[in-house]
Amino acid sequence: MTDDVNLAQPEDDANPAQIDEHADPAQTDEETNRPRPAEDASPAQTDEATAADPGPPAAGPVPDPAAERDEYRDLLLRKQAEFDNFKKRVERDRAKANRQAERMLIVALLPLLDDFERALGTSTDAGGVEAYRAGIELIHRQLLEILRKRGVTSIDTAGARFDPNLHEAVAYQASAGHEDGDVIDELRRGYLFHEELLRAAMVRVAKA
Repeated sequence: MTDDVNLAQPEDDANPAQIDEHADPAQTDEETNRPRPAEDASPAQTDEATAADPGPPAAGPVPDPAAERDEYRDLLLRKQAEFDNFKKRVERDRAKANRQAERMLIVALLPLLDDFERALGTSTDAGGVEAYRAGIELIHRQLLEILRKRGVTSIDTAGARFDPNLHEAVAYQASAGHEDGDVIDELRRGYLFHEELLRAAMVRVAKA
């Protein structure tokens, strides 16, 4: 006769699905939501993380201070040479322009030289004095016209008051027909060049 014995199952055969009644629910949830270790990450995720963070950029080549110094020195020398050539070219152009202006003035004066030679060849007897004077007056007018075309004008001192900007007083003297500071007479003609003083008129001035 076999006795029916209700054998208890071992504790290690307990159903794993069963939850310990005494276990802390919060602790169980933390264990469930805990992230997996890094070694469990897939290779694709590792490559993406590496691509997103490439790390510090590679350092470029370090410039050579001596090479930079030589480069800037050569550049400075070239600029200095270019500037020197520019100054020389400007000086040559200015000298050429001055020579051209002088040449044009001399060409304009040559006819006056011809007139002077003809006047000197004129007879100075009783009948030739008037012709000689007329020739000199003609040369004088021609010379004034040449200067006028080039911006030279004479300073008129007749009845003028003394102006130190235009006149040079060589003497002060009393004059019954003039007031103090009036120009009495002109000893040397003064000229302006394009409204700028070229030579002051030399005058005598009345003094009270």
